[in-house]
Amino acid sequence: MNHQTTSSLPTGGIGAECPECAGTLARRRIETVCSTCGLVVAEDPLDRGPDWRAVGDHRRSNRRVGAPLTRTRHDRGLSTEIGYGNGRSRRITPSNRRRMARLRRQHNRAQVRSKLERNRIYAFSEIRRLTAVLDLPEPIRERACVLFESAQKEDLIRGRSLEGFAAAAVYANCRLSDVSRSRSEIAEGARASEDELTTAYDALNRELGLATGPIDPAEYVPRFASNLDVSEEVERRAMELVKRAHNEDLVTGRNPCGVAAACLYTAATELGAGLTQDEAAAEADVAAVTIRSTYHDLRND
Repeated sequence: MNHQTTSSLPTGGIGAECPECAGTLARRRIETVCSTCGLVVAEDPLDRGPDWRAVGDHRRSNRRVGAPLTRTRHDRGLSTEIGYGNGRSRRITPSNRRRMARLRRQHNRAQVRSKLERNRIYAFSEIRRLTAVLDLPEPIRERACVLFESAQKEDLIRGRSLEGFAAAAVYANCRLSDVSRSRSEIAEGARASEDELTTAYDALNRELGLATGPIDPAEYVPRFASNLDVSEEVERRAMELVKRAHNEDLVTGRNPCGVAAACLYTAATELGAGLTQDEAAAEADVAAVTIRSTYHDLRND
């Protein structure tokens, strides 16, 4: 039997003819197969059928499952909504349409039982937006929502900026997950100022006892090297200079972004890569004098 897969051919439906033997085509899961010669005429990797699952006593159930639970929603994703139809349902009268609009509005209002939940909905949506802007992974998004909920339970947000605490929760989880994002980068994408972010983060760190340590400049070197388009040799040398800066206590009290950029500039200067101080300072969002200070300390030692 000929089992040649030709996904470029149009998908045949049941009852269509096989292009090889004019036999009848039949749909078998994700493939359209000739029932006579076995030719695979087309394939669709998406299984568009219902995903029945065993529930309860482990017997097959014809109940449709919903979306998985998520901590990024105030109700864990268990809420329902009244839809608008899919365009194939029968037409409804104007009076019924107005009635459904009122029911939909009341249904949405009933999902929020208190101001606490309303604030949580807004903060979670801000966290989802901010993590999408910064291209952060899903685990950081979920843990940021959990951290914000913990801060809300400890009554840390009363009288303070919701946007600031949402941004601080994202920043704190970046710190905990060793993801290189500076406060200025978080504040640039957030709807809060850097001062609001700093105030909220200090409150989270002080009251909840976050297990965050000093930021290692080595976390920023790969990203800065990629954005500045320097060679791997320069990046490796910069990592060696970061280790040397740690050993000689040149990191303490300095901006880790500035130290990482200065190590890249120093490595580029040693290897003749042609990186300027202004380019390194712009990438790290620091002043050029910050680059020069660390550069001179590295060259003098």
